[in-house]
Amino acid sequence: MMSSVYLQGIVIGLAIAAPVGPIGLLCIRRTLREGRLMGLATGMGAATADGLYGILAATGLAVSGLLVSHGDWMRLAGGLLILYLGVTTFRRGFEAQPHEPAAAPSVHAPLKAYATTFLLTLSNPATIIAFIGMISGLSRGAESGPDAAFWLVFGVFCGSALWWCILVGLTALVRERVPDRFMQAVDFISGSILSLWGARLIWQAARFLF
Repeated sequence: MMSSVYLQGIVIGLAIAAPVGPIGLLCIRRTLREGRLMGLATGMGAATADGLYGILAATGLAVSGLLVSHGDWMRLAGGLLILYLGVTTFRRGFEAQPHEPAAAPSVHAPLKAYATTFLLTLSNPATIIAFIGMISGLSRGAESGPDAAFWLVFGVFCGSALWWCILVGLTALVRERVPDRFMQAVDFISGSILSLWGARLIWQAARFLF
């Protein structure tokens, strides 16, 4: 029984993490520019946020009402963060940085990547909507046994983490094969997309808040 609940959690985690949105784009860009460790830190930040939402849903908390009532403020915060990351990434495109084999990042760099992605995933409307749609199923699964909630949430985290490991691994395989100008183009394109995405979220939130 617990194995089926765990597998259900893995499928849910994969389904939520797999669509390539701003977080997936950020993960790919960090892996290409800064190496596998930074990509993994980014992915684990997203997986942790998915696991946290899974805890709220599986334990039967009024997460749907909470997310709906604060959704616009969360969208605004996420939009501002995405816009900041987009502008920063776009500006990096003007820097000709040879992507030699990735040097070990500073101690704080992976922690910063983890924290920013954790906050970004928490405020990402796509994640919020996905969990609202799955709340009833998560709650029912969590009631199937005394330890079911734990295995379900653990499965959600593992499924999400598995996707980010696959994405980082595939991106890292091509990292050394792309020219420096391509890396600059990645910064320009991903920075532009993130900036437009963030500006759109800010505009959507401002329409309802102000």
